[in-house]
Amino acid sequence: MAKQNRKQTIKTIAVLGILIALTILMAFTPVGYLKVGAISISFLMIPVAIGALAKGPWAGALLGTVFGITSFVQCFGSDPFGTFLASKNIVFTFIMCVLCRALAGFLAGLVFKLVSKFVKNAPVRSSVTGLSAALFNTILFVGALIGLFGKATISEATGLDPTMGIIALFAAIVGINAIFEAIAAFIITGAVGTALFKAKLIEA
Repeated sequence: MAKQNRKQTIKTIAVLGILIALTILMAFTPVGYLKVGAISISFLMIPVAIGALAKGPWAGALLGTVFGITSFVQCFGSDPFGTFLASKNIVFTFIMCVLCRALAGFLAGLVFKLVSKFVKNAPVRSSVTGLSAALFNTILFVGALIGLFGKATISEATGLDPTMGIIALFAAIVGINAIFEAIAAFIITGAVGTALFKAKLIEA
């Protein structure tokens, strides 16, 4: 039993190590983003979703935290929007960048556990987890942006009309790129997750 537990621990460390390295690589290189005209599609929630389905909510939270830290780091000169927000309130920016991503990863892991109770099909379980991770990330990040910084600051940063209603403001900030990010997470996490199931890196 001890030998089996040791093997499982080594497997967990290896999987998470690879996913953490991949997240960092994607965050600081063009690999993490696809630009289609004016639309920028991020793939950074995909490793988070894969960790969530491979090792559960706590792994999703860990990888979400790593993603969030890379995002927060870019708020110190690399990303104009993030830099502007950090200059206004660095604590709020940390919450938005790091804590929201950690929670999104954790919730994606819970979704995987819930779906697994009713569905045994690996592609479906994996795809739904990827989709939920992308949606949670968008909802929590933009929700925190609006709730913490308010319309006036967002308007100053983006040029959006500060008199817009909350729903209209949310939709304007999210934009069409969030739809493509959700689709990408659904498809890619589904494919990778299925491969991990077949390789028995995820318990069926």
